[in-house]
Amino acid sequence: MSVIVVSGTGTEIGKTIVTAALAAVAVREGRSVAVLKPAQTGLAPGERGDADEVVRLSGATTSVELARFPEPLAPATAARRAGMTPVGPRAVAEAAGKLATEYDLVLVEGAGGLLVRFDHDGGTLADAARLLGAPVLVVTPAGLGTLNSTALTAEALAARGIEQLGVVVGSWPAAPDLASRCNLADLPEAAGAPLLGAVPEGAGGLDPDLFRAEAQRWLAPALGGTWAADTL
Repeated sequence: MSVIVVSGTGTEIGKTIVTAALAAVAVREGRSVAVLKPAQTGLAPGERGDADEVVRLSGATTSVELARFPEPLAPATAARRAGMTPVGPRAVAEAAGKLATEYDLVLVEGAGGLLVRFDHDGGTLADAARLLGAPVLVVTPAGLGTLNSTALTAEALAARGIEQLGVVVGSWPAAPDLASRCNLADLPEAAGAPLLGAVPEGAGGLDPDLFRAEAQRWLAPALGGTWAADTL
C-alpha cells in the first residue's frame, strides 16, 4: 500500500493532525513519506497550509499542494469565486501516482468531507481514490452524530467500490462524555471497518518530537501495529 487517502465525515474534525500522526508512524518506521494536499482553501499566498503542518509535526519528507484558494469554501466553489481553475480528481490521482513512484508512502489529505466537490463537473475526493485504487482512512469526531455520519461515509465508499482502511477519531476529548466513550465500541459496526485509533485533542500543539513519539500509540494499527482504547 503506497497511497492512503485521508478523508472524513466533515470539516474541522482533525484530518490534518491524523494525517500527521500517520506520517509520523511511517517516518519512525524508516519510510519516506510525501503529503499531497489537492486543494487548500481559506489561505492567502505565503500562509502555512495543512500539508506544511503535517511535515512540521511528522518529519515527513516532502509536501505538495496542488491548488490554493483564498475563501474558506468547498474547493469548487472557492475556485469559481476566485476565477481560478479547480483541481479535478484525475489531476489528484496523477499527482499522487507520480509521488508514489518516488516515495514509500503518499498521504492524500482531502478538503472537507469525502464527497465535497473538487471541480465544476462534480468530481470528489472519492473519485480520486477510485482512480488511484487507494484505500481511504476515515476521520470522524468523537461526540453525538458521529455514528450516523460515519455510516453514511462508509456507505458512500462501499457504493463506489473503494476500500475503507478504517476509522480514526480525530480529536479525542480530554474529558470524554458518555456518547464519546460509547462510540469507541460502536464505531467499528457503524463504519463496517476497524477503529484504528484516536488522536487526543490539542495534539497539534505538542512539540514535534513528542508528537512523533506519541503517534505510534495513537495510530499504530493503520500501518500494522496494535492499539487499544485503554491507552487513551
